[in-house]
Amino acid sequence: MIRVGLVGCGFIGTAHAYVLQKLAEAGLVDAALVATHDADPARAERVARHHGGEAAPSLDELLARVDAVWVCTWTAGHLAVVEAAAARGLAVFCEKPLAPTLAESERVAAALATVPHQVGLVLRWAPVFANAAEIVHSGRYGRPQATVLRDDQYFPIQGRYASSWRKDVALAGGGTLVEHSIHDVDVLRWLLGDPETVSARTASRHGYPGIDDVAAVTLTYPDGGVAQLTSVWHRVLSRESSRRIEIFCEEALLWADDDYLGPLHVQTSDSRHTVEGAPPEWAAELRVPAELASAVAAYATPTKAFLDGLAGGRPGASGHPSAAEALAAHRVVDRAYRSAAAGGAPERCRTAD
Repeated sequence: MIRVGLVGCGFIGTAHAYVLQKLAEAGLVDAALVATHDADPARAERVARHHGGEAAPSLDELLARVDAVWVCTWTAGHLAVVEAAAARGLAVFCEKPLAPTLAESERVAAALATVPHQVGLVLRWAPVFANAAEIVHSGRYGRPQATVLRDDQYFPIQGRYASSWRKDVALAGGGTLVEHSIHDVDVLRWLLGDPETVSARTASRHGYPGIDDVAAVTLTYPDGGVAQLTSVWHRVLSRESSRRIEIFCEEALLWADDDYLGPLHVQTSDSRHTVEGAPPEWAAELRVPAELASAVAAYATPTKAFLDGLAGGRPGASGHPSAAEALAAHRVVDRAYRSAAAGGAPERCRTAD
């Protein structure tokens, strides 16, 4: 059995603990949560009480008890935990973003590269984006000309997220562009490849210094294609995280309003059809309330894949996406912030340097 330790027991850490518990209860993974740790001991004790294991009084004690570590602290806490876990040779699942700055993200990625690992860019596992990637990469409708991706979420310092640290630039590194839309930048790289230039404008309308709540980013590509990303943290509490993507290829329009199953709509000159997404068949074995089924499956799929790889002992046993892929997305975000600081001037975007 793979012994899992959870570091960081806030909203996303609790979500991961729940997913691990449900996968284990269904017999879908040979793993269990055995230890938790948090800067607030009461949170670690609460998660352990509800989802398994025991609260560890220190990071070192947790690392001594486990085979794999889930890193779910605030963003500024990732580096210390990842480096400590990697020094012991433990497998690591690291939530996104990797770190608050590009320099720290490079250090996190370097440490992750030494051990089996996976990064929590979970949209890579969403059937709707997998279907879009398959169509785009096939070339059956020609090249992408223009892509528009809108990502909106109520400011996650409130409501069910209640992550007060996301208003502190020292802990988060930035706002909606890095904290939330690192997912979107990763998806755009997956769909369209590496951009040639990036230009951006950001704003902090809610008054938290360094925490952008509006970001408008334009990406250009070597073949003349363009993508536009709009990311916003609003105060409409009745509207949770939502995404809409439109991909205008030379011979078709693809679009979706759901960022997990879709469906993906396809319109050509002579037809319209939808490509339906479906969760994995085993997801039906998870004993969760119906209203949570899609959300749990969205996290359970990458979690199960990583744990299966570790249990199977395959060489490297690293999951998907890797630290290298996450770091490439961070480089794009870094160029976007540089552009915004320069009033929107385009920045060359070299993701591998």
